[in-house]
Amino acid sequence: MPSAVDNLLAILDLERLEVNLFRGQSPQEGWQRVFGGQVIGQALVAACRTVESRRPHSLHGYFVLPGDPKAPIIYEVERVRDGRSFSTRRVKAIQHGAAIFSLSASFHVEEEGVEHQFAMPDVPPPEALKSEEDVRQLFQANMPEAMKAYFARERPIEIRPVDLRHYMSRDTLDPRQNVWIRATGPLPDDPDIHRCVLAYASDMTLLDTSLFYHGRSIFDRDLQVASLDHALWFHRPFRADEWLLYSQDSPNLHGSRGLSRGLIFRRDGTLVASVAQEGLVARAEHEERAAQAEHEELAIPARRSLPSRTLRRLLPDLGRLLDRIRHRTGPVECSHSRVAECAQ
Repeated sequence: MPSAVDNLLAILDLERLEVNLFRGQSPQEGWQRVFGGQVIGQALVAACRTVESRRPHSLHGYFVLPGDPKAPIIYEVERVRDGRSFSTRRVKAIQHGAAIFSLSASFHVEEEGVEHQFAMPDVPPPEALKSEEDVRQLFQANMPEAMKAYFARERPIEIRPVDLRHYMSRDTLDPRQNVWIRATGPLPDDPDIHRCVLAYASDMTLLDTSLFYHGRSIFDRDLQVASLDHALWFHRPFRADEWLLYSQDSPNLHGSRGLSRGLIFRRDGTLVASVAQEGLVARAEHEERAAQAEHEELAIPARRSLPSRTLRRLLPDLGRLLDRIRHRTGPVECSHSRVAECAQ
């Protein structure tokens, strides 16, 4: 039976349909929508297959629509420019005739130059932390059902958080976290594969960081949480099947949009990548109430104004009709003045 890493590599191995056209599949795991990291990774694979002798150094993507995991995704690559040192590609992911994701990627010929980097945070090594299975065994009795399902599913990326408090606490926490990540099995030596796998993994845990300060989690059913955009910069060589420290923070959450950032280090402290992402963080029940209020706001004026305008137009005809009724049957309670009052 193929492992989770084998399945990930199969998902990233896009089918070439034409010179700049590729087709990707989604894992059949019962997800309601396609995982954002999958679309990022596949789009980067499509871009890489149109560039020779250059490695991707940055990508910027926008999530336009939720992806349908039951349908294939078509990736259309535009070869924007091939310069002396840089190449630029634009990728559009399409499902059911509509764009669900767009990505711009830049490729660069390796060059020597001056350099500096931030130091890696001083945190325990991954071997000193609890594995995902340990976490599941320790907390599963009190875990929400969505979180239980998340930990029960075999995944291609292993995650070992340095601090586990946010999994079970509603306390206000500093919006920062450090997480060790790696592929759960060996990967081919192709550097582009490692970049695409890291692109896939970089969408994990990042948005959750913006909720720490509010004692909330992406698993909360009353929250609507989704990635809006994603940026990733590759700085230095690395292997995605070796432990990498993903150091994250969230400097801002406002207007239902949370900003999260990340620095990714090798174990020896070398900074290999940087990440930034803005995500939607909205109350699902608030969305329903707002939609209902908007509907009522639009409907109420129509109910109030239509009778008034109609009655004013029909007032002369109603008066003549009342005169005929009065002439044939005698006095009636309603009169011209009463009809006029009804029309006010």
